[in-house]
Formats: sequence, C-alpha cells, structure tokens
Amino acid sequence: MRLRFTGLHRLDWYIIRKFLVTFFMAILFLAVIIIIFDVSEKIEDFINKEAPLKAIIFDYYCNFVPYFMNMYSPMFVFLTVIFFTSKMTQDSEVIAILSGGISYHRFALPYLLSACFIALLSLELGQWVIPHANGVRVDFEQKYNPRHKVNIGHDMHYKLEDDHFVYLESFSAYNNTAYNFTLEDLSGGKLRSKITAESAQYDTLTGVWHLRNWFVRDYDEGMKDHIRSGRQMDTTLSLTRDDFFLNKYTIQRLNKRELDQLIETQIMRGDASVNQALIEKNNRYSLPFSTIILTIIGLSLSTRKKRGGMGWNLAAGTALGFSYILFMQFSEMFVITDTLPASIAIWLPNYLYTIIAIVLYIKAPK
Repeated sequence: MRLRFTGLHRLDWYIIRKFLVTFFMAILFLAVIIIIFDVSEKIEDFINKEAPLKAIIFDYYCNFVPYFMNMYSPMFVFLTVIFFTSKMTQDSEVIAILSGGISYHRFALPYLLSACFIALLSLELGQWVIPHANGVRVDFEQKYNPRHKVNIGHDMHYKLEDDHFVYLESFSAYNNTAYNFTLEDLSGGKLRSKITAESAQYDTLTGVWHLRNWFVRDYDEGMKDHIRSGRQMDTTLSLTRDDFFLNKYTIQRLNKRELDQLIETQIMRGDASVNQALIEKNNRYSLPFSTIILTIIGLSLSTRKKRGGMGWNLAAGTALGFSYILFMQFSEMFVITDTLPASIAIWLPNYLYTIIAIVLYIKAPK
C-alpha cells in the first residue's frame, strides 16, 4: 500500500536537513580553502599596495565568498546529493524506505524541495545581493590589485538617440580621450551631417565632450557638403566614459534592473559588447535552474548500490558535474562569436542535461 501525500513527514525533514546541512557545510569548507590559497597568491600585492586589513576582510573576502558560493552552488548541490544519498544507499536506508511502501517519486520529493529552495535563494542573490557585493569587490581589486587592469577600447561603434552614430578608433582611460572621433547624423535615413575630430576628451565633472581639430560636413538635399572646421568645440552626448569599459567584471556589479536597462541601451546603440551583458543575464537564470537538474541526476546515480561502495558514485558524479561546468563555459563562446543567441547558447547545457536527467531518473532503481 502506497502512502498518499498529506504534507511533509519526519522522513522528508530528515532528508531535507541532511541535504541543506551537508550543502552549506561543504560549500563553506571549500570557501575557506579557496580563501587560503587566494591569500597566499595575493598577499604580496596587498602588502605592496598597503591594503588595509579591514578592507581585505570586509570589502574583498566578505564579498568574494558569496560570489564564489553562488557561482558554484549547482556543482556543490550535485556533490552533496551524491555524497549523502550514496551513504544512505550503502547503509540500505534507501532500500528500507522503498520497501516500506514509499514510491520512488515520493522519495524524491524532499530532494526537489531542497533543490528548489537553493535555486530560489541563488536566483534572488544573483539578481540583487551579489551584484552589490561584486561592486565593492571590483572596486577593491582596481585599487589594490595591479593585475586587475581596465581594458582600453578599440574600433567602437555606438548608436545614440535620434539616429546619431558615433565611431572612435580608440579610447584611453588615462586621459578620458577618444581618438579619431566621428559623429554622424542620419536623421530620416539620410546623412545630414558628419563631425570628425582628431580627439574628443570627456569631462567627468560636466559630462561635456571637448572636440579638438574638428571638421563638420553639412549635407543639403542634393548631398552637397558644406565644410566647417575649428580647433575646439564642446558638445554633449548620451555617451560617457563608462560605456567604453563595460566588461564582464563591471557588468557583474549591475542588479537586475540596471542590467536590463544596459541591454536595452546597448541594443539601441548597436553595441557589439551587448553579448557580454546577455551572457550575464542568462547565466543568472540558467545557473539556479541547473541546481534542480543536477539534483535529479545525482539522486538517480546515487541510489544505485555498487560493489565498490559510494566511491564509484562520487567519481562518476564528479566527472559528470565537471563536464557540465565545462560545457557551460564552452557555450559562452557561441555567444561571443555570434554563432548562437545567448538565450539558446547559455541554456544548451541545461537542455542536454535535462534529457540525461530524465533518462537516468527513469532507469533509477524503483
């Protein structure tokens, strides 16, 4: 006779407790190990830059740990399920549970509830809490870590409002100056004017661009140009120096609302770097979802009793988990090379491993 679901029983809470306690203890333990190795690697930089101990602890490591834990939480969930369920299987606890009239589907319920809790927690942290923590951490790295350099942009194209297009050959972070600057007005689908300047320096206090050695070509209806020139001209644009340095580190500090606004602006401008923002946005959703997938895979693998004990399950689970992480990193290349849109490429590992999870779950001993 099979039990009907009338709420969570003592067995459910037993599994949920083992799941969550093992998960958080494992991820905290490994975080301590990562911090120890990170300190040994960067201690010389901290000393040379005279980084305050308070900033190292609270600005860097207190914000590094949540970032690390959230990024690798699906992997830790997977190993957690493999570890404690394999031990239950070897101790014949799983056999006793299934023999007592509880179906395999009902047995999997507390696993799924625990995985959903961790997934929702990861989703909320990734959208709102960790971006702020990343901002503090990145600011610390820029100040005290000489290896954390700001990239200089080259050959950049931007679309501004009202059909205005900006091109610059390069931008220097040292003096906030764009070189070989071009601004085109294509209102109404026709070239109305074109401004070229040897350089354009951005004033961070006023938000004004100072153009030097400039030429203006105004075009009439017959496309005849009228040329004007000068040594210096000031203009305002909906473009700041920060737009030239948006990389995966600066994007990671944006919360959900800010990231959506950035993507909308970059798409409007025709900015090729929008792919990096799309990767970040899709990762924030795909990672929590992968927690559920890997939980099902881990449960299906670890309820198989093997002669070699749970060592085989841990080995197979670890290999499968790392292959998933590797696939996730590889899928980003499809977006960067414009092979696939981010909404498909970033979710490819989840699509594939969902199929694997279904097959393994069906074949799991009932």
